[in-house]
Amino acid sequence: MKGLTEKQRRILNYIEEFMNSVGMAPTVYEIADHFAIKTSTVFAHLRALQKKDFLSRSSKARSIALLKPHRKPRHPSGLRAIPVFDDLGNDRSIYNGTHKALYCDSSLFEKALHSDCRTLYALRVHGSGMAARGILDGDIAIVKRHPDELKKGDIIVAQENGCSTLKSCLGCSDGRLSFADGASENVSECSLKEFPLRGIVVGVQRAL
Repeated sequence: MKGLTEKQRRILNYIEEFMNSVGMAPTVYEIADHFAIKTSTVFAHLRALQKKDFLSRSSKARSIALLKPHRKPRHPSGLRAIPVFDDLGNDRSIYNGTHKALYCDSSLFEKALHSDCRTLYALRVHGSGMAARGILDGDIAIVKRHPDELKKGDIIVAQENGCSTLKSCLGCSDGRLSFADGASENVSECSLKEFPLRGIVVGVQRAL
């Protein structure tokens, strides 16, 4: 990578590693979080890399495209890496380059769930609050970030007080969501716009 500064080289390597692992480009926020730098600094480095013809990008999120990739994807053809998290933490970013990945057949989700794997992530379950729903402590829940709709019986992921939690959807209509914590019979209700929704569980991998 001649003509690049050390920081530019590291950012370019991170972008390529991210794309090969997750299957999509990182956001400016994710790059900033990974290197612990300001987003304005990231923008400056990206502009420099554009001028040197190493990448292209637009104003849209995740629009970075590498013009001179030099590494092959690490996952086999047909498989997609879904990042696995112990907790979502900062909701600006659900990937910082240190999490493990779960490899899945991309065609399975695209055909059965009508969902692109790039909309999925995996969350390790802590606690037995969802045992009655068949989700046990240590299991890995596969989550779709932006569900098309919510219906009774869905298991949804919310973020409360900086922590991820699973809840049972009891119904959603007229912009109002009814839900319960785990198997609790205590019903809560709030505006769907105010609910800290982080996705809907579409699959579970049993912990061994």
